[in-house]
Amino acid sequence: MSALKNFLNTDGQLKVFPAKRKMKIEALFYLAEKFEDGKQYAEKEVNDLLNQWHTFGDPATLRRELYDYHFIDRSRDGSCYWLENPQPSHEQA
Repeated sequence: MSALKNFLNTDGQLKVFPAKRKMKIEALFYLAEKFEDGKQYAEKEVNDLLNQWHTFGDPATLRRELYDYHFIDRSRDGSCYWLENPQPSHEQA
């Protein structure tokens, strides 16, 4: 988390989504830790969870990035999300 210190407020929320790939990946690892392994989430639940951990009001971008980098997976219709198992490594992300 220390790598993200400049991107987090005192409550541990992302203030901005990093533009540089290395920091973006760090932010995605940080957010993925907030999900419960083995739990399935509706899209609204994913958005609610992400909204607790960022301040810039864009859960859709965060959700899409988590999906694109294989931190979370979803049903074909997008109605259900879950943590990928196994999670990507830093080298894979």
